[in-house]
Amino acid sequence: MPKIRVDGKEIETKHGTTLLQACLDNDIYIPNLCFLESMEDPSASCRMCFVEIEGEKQPITSCTVNVKDDMVVKTDTPAVRQLQRTALRLLLSVHHVDCKHCPANRKCELQRIAKFLKVGLKPKGLDRYLKETEIDQNHPFLNHYPNRCVLCGKCVHICRRQHGQSVWTFAKRGFDTVISAYGEAGASSLTCEKCDACVKICPVGALTLKDVQEGG
Repeated sequence: MPKIRVDGKEIETKHGTTLLQACLDNDIYIPNLCFLESMEDPSASCRMCFVEIEGEKQPITSCTVNVKDDMVVKTDTPAVRQLQRTALRLLLSVHHVDCKHCPANRKCELQRIAKFLKVGLKPKGLDRYLKETEIDQNHPFLNHYPNRCVLCGKCVHICRRQHGQSVWTFAKRGFDTVISAYGEAGASSLTCEKCDACVKICPVGALTLKDVQEGG
Protein backbone atom coordinates (compact mmCIF):
# COMPACT_ATOMS: atom_id res chain seq x y z
CA MET A 1 0.00 0.00 0.00
CA PRO A 2 1.38 3.42 -0.95
CA LYS A 3 2.53 5.72 1.82
CA ILE A 4 2.33 9.45 1.20
CA ARG A 5 3.03 12.55 3.26
CA VAL A 6 0.39 15.27 3.36
CA ASP A 7 1.08 18.49 5.27
CA GLY A 8 3.74 16.62 7.23
CA LYS A 9 1.39 13.76 8.13
CA GLU A 10 2.16 10.27 6.82
CA ILE A 11 -0.85 8.34 5.57
CA GLU A 12 -1.29 4.94 3.96
CA THR A 13 -3.89 4.17 1.33
CA LYS A 14 -4.84 1.72 -1.41
CA HIS A 15 -3.42 1.63 -4.91
CA GLY A 16 -5.67 3.40 -7.39
CA THR A 17 -7.07 5.82 -4.81
CA THR A 18 -7.26 9.45 -5.84
CA LEU A 19 -5.24 11.87 -3.77
CA LEU A 20 -8.40 13.74 -2.84
CA GLN A 21 -10.10 10.59 -1.55
CA ALA A 22 -6.98 9.56 0.38
CA CYS A 23 -6.92 12.94 2.11
CA LEU A 24 -10.63 12.95 2.90
CA ASP A 25 -10.40 9.40 4.27
CA ASN A 26 -7.70 10.59 6.66
CA ASP A 27 -9.52 13.69 7.92
CA ILE A 28 -7.53 16.09 5.75
CA TYR A 29 -10.17 18.36 4.25
CA ILE A 30 -9.69 19.66 0.74
CA PRO A 31 -12.51 21.83 -0.65
CA ASN A 32 -14.43 20.05 -3.40
CA LEU A 33 -17.86 20.14 -5.02
CA CYS A 34 -17.87 17.84 -8.03
CA PHE A 35 -16.00 14.74 -6.80
CA LEU A 36 -17.60 11.37 -6.06
CA GLU A 37 -15.57 8.32 -5.14
CA SER A 38 -17.39 6.21 -7.73
CA MET A 39 -16.44 8.48 -10.63
CA GLU A 40 -14.06 6.72 -13.03
CA ASP A 41 -13.00 9.95 -14.74
CA PRO A 42 -13.44 12.96 -12.43
CA SER A 43 -14.12 16.18 -14.32
CA ALA A 44 -12.39 18.53 -11.85
CA SER A 45 -14.94 21.11 -13.02
CA CYS A 46 -15.28 22.94 -9.71
CA ARG A 47 -11.54 23.82 -9.64
CA MET A 48 -11.53 23.64 -5.85
CA CYS A 49 -9.39 20.67 -4.88
CA PHE A 50 -5.97 22.05 -5.81
CA VAL A 51 -2.88 20.89 -3.92
CA GLU A 52 0.84 21.24 -4.40
CA ILE A 53 2.79 18.05 -5.09
CA GLU A 54 6.55 17.91 -4.72
CA GLY A 55 8.14 17.74 -8.15
CA GLU A 56 5.24 19.45 -9.94
CA LYS A 57 5.68 23.00 -11.20
CA GLN A 58 2.19 24.19 -10.32
CA PRO A 59 -0.82 23.19 -8.19
CA ILE A 60 -2.83 20.20 -9.44
CA THR A 61 -6.42 19.09 -8.89
CA SER A 62 -6.21 16.28 -6.33
CA CYS A 63 -9.28 14.46 -7.71
CA THR A 64 -7.45 13.69 -10.97
CA VAL A 65 -4.25 12.29 -9.43
CA ASN A 66 -3.82 8.79 -8.03
CA VAL A 67 -1.57 8.32 -5.02
CA LYS A 68 2.01 7.15 -5.53
CA ASP A 69 4.41 5.87 -2.93
CA ASP A 70 6.47 8.62 -1.25
CA MET A 71 4.32 11.40 -2.72
CA VAL A 72 4.75 14.65 -0.76
CA VAL A 73 1.73 16.94 -0.75
CA LYS A 74 0.84 20.35 0.64
CA THR A 75 -2.81 21.37 0.83
CA ASP A 76 -2.43 24.78 2.49
CA THR A 77 -0.12 27.09 0.54
CA PRO A 78 -0.70 30.67 -0.67
CA ALA A 79 -0.91 29.51 -4.31
CA VAL A 80 -3.46 26.80 -3.48
CA ARG A 81 -5.63 29.12 -1.41
CA GLN A 82 -5.58 31.82 -4.07
CA LEU A 83 -6.79 29.37 -6.72
CA GLN A 84 -9.52 28.05 -4.43
CA ARG A 85 -10.74 31.50 -3.40
CA THR A 86 -10.81 32.63 -7.02
CA ALA A 87 -12.88 29.58 -7.98
CA LEU A 88 -15.24 30.21 -5.08
CA ARG A 89 -15.74 33.85 -6.04
CA LEU A 90 -16.56 32.80 -9.61
CA LEU A 91 -19.18 30.38 -8.28
CA LEU A 92 -20.66 33.02 -6.00
CA SER A 93 -20.91 35.46 -8.92
CA VAL A 94 -23.54 33.18 -10.51
CA HIS A 95 -25.12 31.94 -7.28
CA HIS A 96 -28.28 33.26 -5.65
CA VAL A 97 -27.31 33.42 -1.99
CA ASP A 98 -30.55 32.98 -0.04
CA CYS A 99 -29.54 30.48 2.61
CA LYS A 100 -32.56 31.09 4.84
CA HIS A 101 -34.95 29.75 2.20
CA CYS A 102 -32.75 26.94 0.90
CA PRO A 103 -33.25 23.32 2.06
CA ALA A 104 -29.47 22.84 2.09
CA ASN A 105 -28.97 25.55 4.72
CA ARG A 106 -26.46 24.49 7.41
CA LYS A 107 -25.58 21.35 5.47
CA CYS A 108 -24.52 23.11 2.27
CA GLU A 109 -21.10 22.32 0.87
CA LEU A 110 -20.77 25.85 -0.49
CA GLN A 111 -21.29 27.22 3.03
CA ARG A 112 -18.69 24.81 4.35
CA ILE A 113 -16.13 25.81 1.73
CA ALA A 114 -16.75 29.53 2.24
CA LYS A 115 -16.24 29.15 5.98
CA PHE A 116 -13.12 27.02 5.48
CA LEU A 117 -11.58 29.53 3.05
CA LYS A 118 -12.73 32.51 5.14
CA VAL A 119 -14.65 34.01 2.23
CA GLY A 120 -18.05 35.62 2.80
CA LEU A 121 -20.96 34.29 0.77
CA LYS A 122 -21.65 37.86 -0.36
CA PRO A 123 -18.16 39.30 -0.92
CA LYS A 124 -17.92 43.04 -1.55
CA GLY A 125 -17.23 44.24 -5.08
CA LEU A 126 -18.46 41.02 -6.68
CA ASP A 127 -20.64 41.43 -9.74
CA ARG A 128 -23.42 38.87 -10.03
CA TYR A 129 -24.72 37.24 -13.19
CA LEU A 130 -27.89 35.35 -12.38
CA LYS A 131 -30.01 33.40 -14.85
CA GLU A 132 -33.48 34.67 -15.68
CA THR A 133 -35.16 31.40 -14.69
CA GLU A 134 -35.29 31.14 -10.90
CA ILE A 135 -37.20 27.83 -10.80
CA ASP A 136 -37.34 25.28 -13.61
CA GLN A 137 -40.51 23.24 -13.05
CA ASN A 138 -40.46 21.25 -16.31
CA HIS A 139 -39.57 17.97 -14.59
CA PRO A 140 -42.71 16.08 -13.50
CA PHE A 141 -41.45 15.28 -9.99
CA LEU A 142 -38.58 17.66 -9.26
CA ASN A 143 -37.88 21.38 -9.20
CA HIS A 144 -34.52 22.72 -10.36
CA TYR A 145 -33.06 26.04 -9.21
CA PRO A 146 -30.49 27.15 -11.82
CA ASN A 147 -29.19 30.02 -9.67
CA ARG A 148 -28.36 27.64 -6.84
CA CYS A 149 -26.76 25.03 -9.06
CA VAL A 150 -22.93 24.87 -9.06
CA LEU A 151 -22.82 22.58 -12.13
CA CYS A 152 -20.97 19.89 -10.20
CA GLY A 153 -22.56 17.12 -12.29
CA LYS A 154 -23.24 14.86 -9.31
CA CYS A 155 -26.91 14.51 -10.26
CA VAL A 156 -25.92 13.42 -13.78
CA HIS A 157 -23.49 10.85 -12.42
CA ILE A 158 -25.70 9.40 -9.70
CA CYS A 159 -28.71 9.11 -12.02
CA ARG A 160 -26.63 7.27 -14.62
CA ARG A 161 -25.24 4.96 -11.95
CA GLN A 162 -28.69 4.20 -10.54
CA HIS A 163 -30.52 3.69 -13.84
CA GLY A 164 -27.93 3.05 -16.54
CA GLN A 165 -28.68 6.39 -18.18
CA SER A 166 -29.30 9.85 -16.82
CA VAL A 167 -32.38 12.05 -16.86
CA TRP A 168 -30.06 15.02 -16.31
CA THR A 169 -27.57 16.51 -18.74
CA PHE A 170 -25.60 19.72 -19.25
CA ALA A 171 -27.24 22.14 -21.69
CA LYS A 172 -26.10 25.42 -23.30
CA ARG A 173 -22.61 26.91 -22.86
CA GLY A 174 -20.56 29.40 -20.86
CA PHE A 175 -22.48 31.43 -18.27
CA ASP A 176 -25.70 30.04 -19.76
CA THR A 177 -24.80 26.42 -18.93
CA VAL A 178 -27.51 24.64 -16.93
CA ILE A 179 -28.49 21.19 -15.79
CA SER A 180 -31.53 20.11 -17.78
CA ALA A 181 -33.88 17.13 -17.77
CA TYR A 182 -34.63 15.17 -20.92
CA GLY A 183 -38.36 15.49 -20.36
CA GLU A 184 -41.34 13.79 -18.78
CA ALA A 185 -41.13 10.63 -20.86
CA GLY A 186 -37.50 10.03 -19.94
CA ALA A 187 -38.11 10.91 -16.31
CA SER A 188 -41.01 8.50 -16.02
CA SER A 189 -39.06 5.69 -17.66
CA LEU A 190 -36.32 6.05 -15.10
CA THR A 191 -38.81 5.96 -12.20
CA CYS A 192 -38.00 9.46 -10.94
CA GLU A 193 -41.22 9.32 -8.96
CA LYS A 194 -39.67 6.72 -6.66
CA CYS A 195 -36.05 7.92 -6.79
CA ASP A 196 -34.61 11.00 -5.10
CA ALA A 197 -30.92 10.11 -5.43
CA CYS A 198 -30.15 13.31 -7.33
CA VAL A 199 -31.85 15.42 -4.66
CA LYS A 200 -29.85 13.75 -1.91
CA ILE A 201 -26.52 14.03 -3.74
CA CYS A 202 -26.89 17.72 -4.64
CA PRO A 203 -24.46 19.69 -2.44
CA VAL A 204 -26.37 22.98 -2.60
CA GLY A 205 -30.11 22.25 -2.64
CA ALA A 206 -30.52 23.00 -6.35
CA LEU A 207 -32.88 20.03 -6.79
CA THR A 208 -35.97 19.51 -4.65
CA LEU A 209 -38.99 17.25 -4.70
CA LYS A 210 -42.11 19.05 -5.87
CA ASP A 211 -44.12 18.05 -2.82
CA VAL A 212 -41.53 19.23 -0.25
CA GLN A 213 -41.99 22.66 1.22
CA GLU A 214 -38.81 24.70 1.44
CA GLY A 215 -37.47 27.25 3.84
CA GLY A 216 -36.95 27.36 7.55
